[in-house]
Amino acid sequence: MSDPHDADAIRASLAEIASLLAPARPAVAEEVLRAHDSPHDYVSAFAGRLADRGIDEPVDNLAWIALIDALDAHGLLAEFDWKEDAQEIRGRLRKLESRPSVDPWVLFEAEEMLLPTEEFLHACGRRYREIGAVLAVLDIESDCYPVVGLRAARADELTALATRAGFPVQHLGTGRRRR
Repeated sequence: MSDPHDADAIRASLAEIASLLAPARPAVAEEVLRAHDSPHDYVSAFAGRLADRGIDEPVDNLAWIALIDALDAHGLLAEFDWKEDAQEIRGRLRKLESRPSVDPWVLFEAEEMLLPTEEFLHACGRRYREIGAVLAVLDIESDCYPVVGLRAARADELTALATRAGFPVQHLGTGRRRR
C-alpha cells in the first residue's frame, strides 16, 4: 500500500474525484491536475479567479481549490456563505446540474426554511438522502460551504478518494464529519 500523501496517489485520487463529480466534463480534471502538477502555471492562468480567494501564489490545497472552482464554473457546485439565506440556498441547489431527478423540496417543512445556514444545509442533506442523493461539502477550512450533489451510492467513494488525497469532505445531514 502506498503512502496516502504520495504525490502519485494524490494525483490519481484528484483525477478520480473530478471524474466522479464531473463525469461529462474532462476540463474539470484537467484544471485540477494542472493545479497539482504545475501550481505556478495554474496560479498564473487563473489569477483572477484565485484573487477572489486571496490566493496569489501556490498554496497547499491549491488542487482542491481548483476542483471547487472548476466544478462551480460548470454548474456542479454551489458555494454558500456561512450566513446564507435558506431561499438562496434552495435556489442555487435547484440549479445544480447534479441535482436529483426527484425534487427533495416537497419534503421540506416550513420551519426548516427558518434555520441558520449550517443547520439548514444539514436539513437539506437529510432530505436529499431520503431520495437517494447526497450533499457533500468539499471543505476548504473556511467560513463557506462548497456543496456538491451526487448519488448516495457514491458517497463513500467520494470520502475514500478525498481521504487518499488528504482533503476533507463533510456529508450533510449525517450528523458526523467525514475526512
